[in-house]
Amino acid sequence: MNRNWFAGGRGWWRALGIVGIGWAFFFLLLWLLPLPAEKGWSTIVTDEQGTVIHAYLSADDKWRMKTELDEISPLLQQAIIEKEDKWFYHHPGVNPLAMARAFFRNVFTGRRTSGASTITMQVARSLQPGRRSYSRKILEVFRAFQLELRYSKKEILQMYLNHVPYGGNIEGVKSAAVLYFQKNPWHLSLAEVMALSVIPNRPNSLVMGRDNERIVGERNRWLQYFREQRIFAEADIKDAMDEPLAAFRHAAPQELPHLSYQLKKSGQPIIHTWISRNTQFKVEKLLGDYVRGLQFQHIHQAAAIVIDNRTNRVISYVGSADFKDSVDGGQVNGAAGIRQPGSTLKPLLYGMCIDKGLLTAKAVITDAAVNYAGYAPENYDKKFNGYVTMEYALSHSLNIPAVKSLRMLGKDAFIQELSSLHFRQVQNDQKKLGLSMILGGCGTTLEELTALFAGFAQEGRYQWPAYTQADSLLPSRRMISTGASFMLNDILSKVNRPDFPLNWAATEKMPRIAWKTGTSYGRRDAWSIGYNKHYTIGVWTGNFSGVGVESLSGAEVATPLLFRLFNTIDYDNEKEWFQQPADVAVRAVCPVTGLLPGEHCAETVSDYFIPLVSGTQVCHHLEEIAVSADESISYCNSCRPTTGYKKLLYQLYDADMQAWMTERHMLYRKVPPHNPACETIFKDAAPQIKSPQADAEYLIEKKNPEPLQLVCQAGSDVSKVYWYINNKFYKAAELGQKVFFTPQEGPVKISCTDDKGRNKDVWIRVKYMD
Repeated sequence: MNRNWFAGGRGWWRALGIVGIGWAFFFLLLWLLPLPAEKGWSTIVTDEQGTVIHAYLSADDKWRMKTELDEISPLLQQAIIEKEDKWFYHHPGVNPLAMARAFFRNVFTGRRTSGASTITMQVARSLQPGRRSYSRKILEVFRAFQLELRYSKKEILQMYLNHVPYGGNIEGVKSAAVLYFQKNPWHLSLAEVMALSVIPNRPNSLVMGRDNERIVGERNRWLQYFREQRIFAEADIKDAMDEPLAAFRHAAPQELPHLSYQLKKSGQPIIHTWISRNTQFKVEKLLGDYVRGLQFQHIHQAAAIVIDNRTNRVISYVGSADFKDSVDGGQVNGAAGIRQPGSTLKPLLYGMCIDKGLLTAKAVITDAAVNYAGYAPENYDKKFNGYVTMEYALSHSLNIPAVKSLRMLGKDAFIQELSSLHFRQVQNDQKKLGLSMILGGCGTTLEELTALFAGFAQEGRYQWPAYTQADSLLPSRRMISTGASFMLNDILSKVNRPDFPLNWAATEKMPRIAWKTGTSYGRRDAWSIGYNKHYTIGVWTGNFSGVGVESLSGAEVATPLLFRLFNTIDYDNEKEWFQQPADVAVRAVCPVTGLLPGEHCAETVSDYFIPLVSGTQVCHHLEEIAVSADESISYCNSCRPTTGYKKLLYQLYDADMQAWMTERHMLYRKVPPHNPACETIFKDAAPQIKSPQADAEYLIEKKNPEPLQLVCQAGSDVSKVYWYINNKFYKAAELGQKVFFTPQEGPVKISCTDDKGRNKDVWIRVKYMD
């Protein structure tokens, strides 16, 4: 009894040992023979609905579009499983009964009459293809077990649908659905699913478009089998068998070419965008038609971006007028190209000045000639306007007030803000940039500018727009206050301004928008960027070659296209506009200075301001001055006599405004010359040399030396000044008269003496270059 027990015990241990060795050998094989990696995918780009709108070949030149799990509809899943492997959910990767049946049939017939490959085994074959043999079949069995251990049934089915061959270089049900039926897998009908299902068994003899009748015959044979097995409803079977098959191989979708190429660099196999195909088609059509009408002006390209402000999503992106245009560089992406922005950055500058308490809409700035270390900006029309309000300066895009405002704010603060708003070229060039950047002397893209203006539409809160559905949780930050944004929106939405296109007449039903134009130096780029509560649209026009065109301007070329785009995608929308926020109030200010009214201000105008932020300086543009009885001389408190004088109100003008009015022979009431017997006045009030700038270094070309301008500011009692170079008399000039000189190399002393004997000296250094 004991001997038998021990004998039986040894048998059990021997059996367990064999099983253990078998499992150990199996796991050793798993370690020695890891699963091959899945093949590379075709990159596909989809619109907001998930429709494939652009596709690229895989690295091995296959159309292998990845089918996601949620794209496997119950209909597709059931049809494929019933045809290929109806025991799929019940076996461990291999169907032993099917394999035994196939083995005996092959042995007795002497040829392969029945296969036994499960869906899992077919996946294994697609991952590691090779010539069919019994050894390959054994390897497939092993790989099938590997797949079942690592993946779920749903994932294995997904892998099968991703790699199943459909003829030529088409692999996967998604590629077949897109290229044969121009639809996604979940939109396939039962007839279309079954038509595709019969191709993988004979991909070379059943070619869609060439063998459609034979494909229909095979399809209907399987549908009849499904009818007999009562797998699908009778009505569904009948409809499927009656459905004609007119499919053929189409070209892969190539919509949205510029953005697709840009997004492809992410390396993701599927890129879901927020592009609205309907809006995209409209923008492409409008832009293409519009540019064709500009050809006679030698303007050949344009680009546009549309952002839905309600979701902060990019719903249209057009990089050129015609991607297929090889003559004018249609494949260049004008929306991402770095260009000079013209005046498009001015709204941000003025918004920041508002938040710093430096300006309000009615604040007055002088628009007269200035010179900052040799930089003398000019307005677009080469004219000066004298005193202007900030809102006038912005709506009329005046350059000199913008440069003055940037100098007042500080260019470094402005550069830092732009850098934080994804202006990459500005960030890279920050050490090179000067005051000219506010007039376009920097590099930006249409993507950056459109995102900036979308921030104005979001009441001053900036967020980089979502180009893909993976971008939906991007962080946001406040760039300007809601109050500053409201003031900008109010200014930029006025239509009575010079950049309103002269040839635009279709304004009756146009939605209300705020917009800003820009024209780069040399008329190489024309911009117009507008927004309302619903959309922000950015438009660029020009030539990719960089050639300037005399007729190219933001107002006359870019803005009409902007208006057409708004008229098309947001037609007749006047329902919503930006409301005055709680942190903005209204106050009375002096119309002459934009400051709080002083005791001598006779009139006032209303102005928006931000309490506790906006400046509270009181206006003193009128000053009571003591003059002689005949008004020939003026007095200060030190020299004023006890009798024989009177007090009069005089409007005080800055020196640059005095020079501007004198140059234009404008009459204004001047303060009489100061009492010549006064000694106190000679202690100060010497002329201020504005150009050249003290301690500056000037580089001058030897072959074509450019003279330097001598500019000074002097008191109202001065009529003539005298210039000295290196202590030698150079020239006498009326106040405001333009004077130029060509300096010698090395240190140069410049002196200016007014007709009252007051003097000012500055030193500069001059270098001549070859």
